[in-house]
Amino acid sequence: MAGPSEAAIDYSRAFVMEPLALADWLVIAPVPYCLIAGALLMMLRKNAELQAKAAIIGLIGLFVLCGALLAHVVENGPVTMTMGRWLPPFGISFTVDVLGAILAVTASIVAVACAIYAAEDVDTTGRRYGFFSFLFLMMAGVIGAFVTGDIFNLYVWFEVLLIASFGLQVLGSEDRQIDGATKYAFLNLIATTMFLVATGYLYGVFGTLNMADIAAQTRTIDDARPLYTLAALYLFAFGMKAAAFPVSFWLPASYHTPKVVVSALFAGLLTKVGIYALARTLLMLFPDQRDAFADVIAWAAMLTMLLGAFGALAQTDYRRLLGYLVVSGIGIMLAGIALATAEAVSAAIFYAVHSMVVMTALYVASGIAARIGKSFSMNDLGGLYRSNVLFAAMSLVLFFSVSGLPPFSGFWPKAMLVRASLDNGATGLATIILLTGFLTTIAVGRVWAHAYWKPAPEAMGAPAAAQMKMTSLLPLLALVALTVGFGVFPETLLQLSDSAAAGLLDPSAYIQSVFPAEGAVN
Repeated sequence: MAGPSEAAIDYSRAFVMEPLALADWLVIAPVPYCLIAGALLMMLRKNAELQAKAAIIGLIGLFVLCGALLAHVVENGPVTMTMGRWLPPFGISFTVDVLGAILAVTASIVAVACAIYAAEDVDTTGRRYGFFSFLFLMMAGVIGAFVTGDIFNLYVWFEVLLIASFGLQVLGSEDRQIDGATKYAFLNLIATTMFLVATGYLYGVFGTLNMADIAAQTRTIDDARPLYTLAALYLFAFGMKAAAFPVSFWLPASYHTPKVVVSALFAGLLTKVGIYALARTLLMLFPDQRDAFADVIAWAAMLTMLLGAFGALAQTDYRRLLGYLVVSGIGIMLAGIALATAEAVSAAIFYAVHSMVVMTALYVASGIAARIGKSFSMNDLGGLYRSNVLFAAMSLVLFFSVSGLPPFSGFWPKAMLVRASLDNGATGLATIILLTGFLTTIAVGRVWAHAYWKPAPEAMGAPAAAQMKMTSLLPLLALVALTVGFGVFPETLLQLSDSAAAGLLDPSAYIQSVFPAEGAVN
């Protein structure tokens, strides 16, 4: 078994513990914040109204923390915090770069929107059974995955978010929820087992689990043959968690079964953690092995896109259709990892932020549509445009955005990926991206035509003009404003995505953050 690099050991021995600056505590602050907030909310379970208000305020506080962390990382570069005297590479480090900070901020925005919507969507029983506590626990796992610098710790945070997601999935204990949770749990546990096996093998090869130390060693290791096995194991494990072809069938079979707000959370957050882990391992830790698997990843990306697009075309249920659109979006992000150029990786990161916002908003829109029309079936829905014009207009913006049409946020990353594909001779990949956008436009066009534009079926009766409460429309309005803003003014997000992509492809700053002693790690 290999061990940590000698330079890393020398740094650990020479390191003198210094008091941490207040800004450095931002690295870890969101995680205990979520855990403590979740515990406090459980104490308020008998006061459902106060619990919901406290959860919304608490999640706004989480957004402020994550925003401050992003500002700190943008200004100062990657930042690391290692608690206790077990210093890196032996201790567990939390290391945040621009990529992790961007995704943490976006995740907190999604959580705030869903908590506001849950004030109406989740009844008193659901709150008392722990909806908001599970939400904070899941956020602890999601953000913990984005900020950890240790690959076994990444496994731990995956387990935390999965435990919380199981609780959210079965909240209500309906038969369809139990059925969906069984499929969701079984296949995710297979992926988790593969992740754990790969991590054990990784420790056997390197003798360390610190991602900065591993990234330094993989670029100088003499015998690289075990790295191909590791890359393949992580590709399979994280590919299943991200719902990539051919292990994507669990997502459309489960995401339509829980409460709408839970589906919105899952669509916005969970698969993106899988994509993040895939990008972190393949692009930063095993870049040469990713090159060897580039064609495999490209084929998986294309088939994932096509599966999602054709699956969406075949659906008559609003939420089932959205599940396939989530799958299709995973294929787009995989295309960026397959190409692995600066522009392609930046586009994948941009698309991840876009997808987190838009897919969450689409599930919220489906819930509002079902509340007005009393069904998720497009055969039973109709007349939503006449029922609430503002809601219909916001839904139409989301349909345009998820299809990749200008001037909304889905356009820019797809255009960047098409250009990157053509620049690298991957005309097939560019063609599939364009074809998927066309098929997605048809799929959401069917939703608009059947659920919004056509009159309601006579048997259902025309829906009355709906006066929606602001607790329903406010989160949707905020998310729609974001997708319009990212589309019309993309410069800031493009700059952040470019910086995040550069940090993945050249992790020297990430490594320097963990081992700051001059010359500690080459």
